[in-house]
Amino acid sequence: MADLYDVRGLRLSLADMTRKPLFGAAPRLEILKGLDFTIPQGAVMGIVGGSGSGKSTLGRVLVRLLEPSGGSVRFDGVDITHLDEAALRPLRRRFQMIFQDPMSSLNPRHRVGTLIAEPLKLHGFDDVAGRVARALDHVGLPAGFAARYPHELSGGQRQRVGIARAIALEPDFILADEIVSGLDVSSQAQVLNLLEGLVRELGLTLAFISHDLSVIRRLCSRVMVLHHGVIVEDRATADLFDSPQAAYTRELLDAIPLPDPDQVWA
Repeated sequence: MADLYDVRGLRLSLADMTRKPLFGAAPRLEILKGLDFTIPQGAVMGIVGGSGSGKSTLGRVLVRLLEPSGGSVRFDGVDITHLDEAALRPLRRRFQMIFQDPMSSLNPRHRVGTLIAEPLKLHGFDDVAGRVARALDHVGLPAGFAARYPHELSGGQRQRVGIARAIALEPDFILADEIVSGLDVSSQAQVLNLLEGLVRELGLTLAFISHDLSVIRRLCSRVMVLHHGVIVEDRATADLFDSPQAAYTRELLDAIPLPDPDQVWA
């Protein structure tokens, strides 16, 4: 299977504004520290780690919302590491991101149909209305939802709109950043089932960022574990859960809540 992403020596440092002196530049804080990995086409990769591990920063580098400080990122054979916005524009349709908080990424003044249609128009798609309707259908929302505003939707429905907006552009790759962390258990399961179906149906490659290894185990075929900007494990999901190699991975696994056998479910 060909690699959709090939990442070598990836580094990223950002200004540490918490330590900025009164005069002069802020010191640099190294977030990602020489990462090497690939993401094969059609893979569902989990990216896990605690707060400050660099997982969300890595995700933003993969979709070039952040430009690396060093190393290289190749997408489908194209080096996107330092492409300017004009050169990136035709590629942006092919890698999409779904954000953790849909209310922060959905303009509250626009109806759902407009929110999905705008990127389609930007990238020159035809039959925009038809594509909006098909995207809503793909994520299990009735066509009438196109007339609703984000505040009229539940959290799970808003997340489905975010997914619909991403898949409407017919991307090759989707990055999902903690997209079920704010949902109740039932809504989480529905969104995970939806993503599984879309990966199969549309032939997507998916990277799923989460701090929750139980969610990763449910969805992903492969897991990359980040700790302080370094990859400590990158293995098949079953292998990682059966025989974790890194002490940090074992800590994460030990932190997964176990079901209470005496719990009585209504």
